[in-house]
Amino acid sequence: MGISDTLLGRKNADGPRIEAIEPAAALPGGAVRIVGKSLKAPNLSRPEVVFSGVRGSIVVSSEEFVIARVPSGAHSGQVTVHTNGHQSNGRDIKVAQPIAENLHPVSNPAIDAEGNIYVTFSGTRGQKVPVSVYRIDTNYNVKPFLSDLMNATGIAFDPEGQMYVSSRYEGSVYRIAPNGTMTTYAEGMGIATGIAFDHQQNLYVGDRTGTIWRIAKDRQMFVFATLEPSVAAYHLAFSPDGRLFVTGPTTSSFDAVVSIDPHGDVSTFYRGLGRPQGVAFDAQGNLYVAASLAGKRGIVRITPDKKASLVVAGHNIIGLAFTRTGGAVLATTTAVFYLTWGLQGLPLI
Repeated sequence: MGISDTLLGRKNADGPRIEAIEPAAALPGGAVRIVGKSLKAPNLSRPEVVFSGVRGSIVVSSEEFVIARVPSGAHSGQVTVHTNGHQSNGRDIKVAQPIAENLHPVSNPAIDAEGNIYVTFSGTRGQKVPVSVYRIDTNYNVKPFLSDLMNATGIAFDPEGQMYVSSRYEGSVYRIAPNGTMTTYAEGMGIATGIAFDHQQNLYVGDRTGTIWRIAKDRQMFVFATLEPSVAAYHLAFSPDGRLFVTGPTTSSFDAVVSIDPHGDVSTFYRGLGRPQGVAFDAQGNLYVAASLAGKRGIVRITPDKKASLVVAGHNIIGLAFTRTGGAVLATTTAVFYLTWGLQGLPLI
């Protein structure tokens, strides 16, 4: 054995050790960074990374960190690294589990007071699909809920539990009865996308061509604010102090989250995200955004003092909603996942 091999052997003598996993939650397919010591074998062969008994694929490996993708079929549990016959200590990771597939959400899912999840099959612009909105019950049974709504986009519930859905094709918002019957609530709003209620029961609608509309309870409509147009959609959420936060991806890779005060004054809250989409707040006032941060895609948490970090790794995430039991429902462009997270979301109404 040469000197270099000897030195490498000494570095690896105690076996691999994991010190942290960043981020500590992921969807299947998401890439996580495993930080530690002696994570690569002395012969420079790639290590094995095992997620709750399922082997993941390696993207990059070195002595001090390994980037690995969470494999399909993995569950929340411990991650271990295996090198040259040695196994590391285990570190916990939370893995979101699929609960519905073959969908087409374009914004946040929505959850009613009973815990049922609602998600759209939006389709391409102008496409008429057989089912516009699906309901996923608390046992994760997926059933058609709403038909005949072209390009269903945003979903929200008012303080009385009434459901509303926007149509980006028609520029309208519909009120939906519990049996799926729909009536027009407001119309003439361009490309209507994200919607949200404030505590005074005003409905806010994002027309992605550049307008945020406010619709009073008596259905009077006002231009609340004007923004830079979005190439996809506006996504809306209210903060604990009553400000409206909006994302809308543009052609830039350095997009902003803006906040709008109750008077309609717009300011930049945070800039530096790639294609920011669905937004939600937790009870502590942290903002969660489906976006990429420094080239890493997933859910980004931005604290009230504007510090951002990736907290869930995953591709094609477009929205999220917190459950009343400390979990989160995550929507990708084709599926819905449930993450046992241990976070308390901010009540939407």
